[in-house]
Amino acid sequence: MNKILFHFPENPSLAKSISQFSGIRIGNAEFGRFPDGESKLRILEDLSGSEVYILCSLDHPDSKIVTLIFFCETARSLGAIKIHLIAPYLCYMRQDKIFRSGEGINAKIFATLISRYIDSILTIDPHLHRIHNLEEIFNVPSKVLHSTKLFAEYIQNNVSNPILIGPDSESDQWVREVADIYDFPFTVLEKNRKGDREVNISMPKIEKFLNHTPVLIDDIISTGKTLIQTILHLKKMQMSPSVCICVHGIFADNSFQELMENGVLAMITTNSIEHHSNAIDLGKLIADHKF
Repeated sequence: MNKILFHFPENPSLAKSISQFSGIRIGNAEFGRFPDGESKLRILEDLSGSEVYILCSLDHPDSKIVTLIFFCETARSLGAIKIHLIAPYLCYMRQDKIFRSGEGINAKIFATLISRYIDSILTIDPHLHRIHNLEEIFNVPSKVLHSTKLFAEYIQNNVSNPILIGPDSESDQWVREVADIYDFPFTVLEKNRKGDREVNISMPKIEKFLNHTPVLIDDIISTGKTLIQTILHLKKMQMSPSVCICVHGIFADNSFQELMENGVLAMITTNSIEHHSNAIDLGKLIADHKF
């Protein structure tokens, strides 16, 4: 069966890497918008009998989901037999319960919606907390890949004398897995969130690691408030400048600039979301998955 990889305009570098490692060629499509904001899409390929892969990282999802649905339905109409969604960043996973009366479980609502248009989904390190695996919410086969080995290799090759720091209890297992690969020391902080943008951090005693380089690890950086508080605390302890590593760099508002202004030594992200901080390539990890 002929295989073709398409990508949304926001993910050209990762698409090129996946294509190089997998041997699947990149298909031609035009994405745009009419003056009133409506999506405009044209697939410039004969898809008869083809297996289609669409790369669409779902940060800022509300501007992409309708276009993604249009793409899937158009591909079907052009003869695609299978449609596989590669969504390195998977949206709405933090909205995994009803937090206040009147809300919905938006992770489940989104998964039910998108499952109608695809035959499978692949993602990288989704935010799985109250939802333990994607099969609980998606109605199609799903695959979760992990970047822990890539993180460990980057730290081993680029950071001297690291101490790995997780921002909250949810990151404990994840940070532990990165640390165990090269036997890095690590610790995990406690986070108390006040609303969507305010966070209080409590810090375990790490005086014995004062001569180490702090490596702050998280799955998602959005507002960056947690990391900023942690960085300021570490600076008061006269620790070395911090290296921050995350899978998905959303960098809402002006958070990237704020992080750098607060003394981050280096900000390292994967290319799940394209940004000039991308230093860890996910292309081979995705391509090695048996398409």
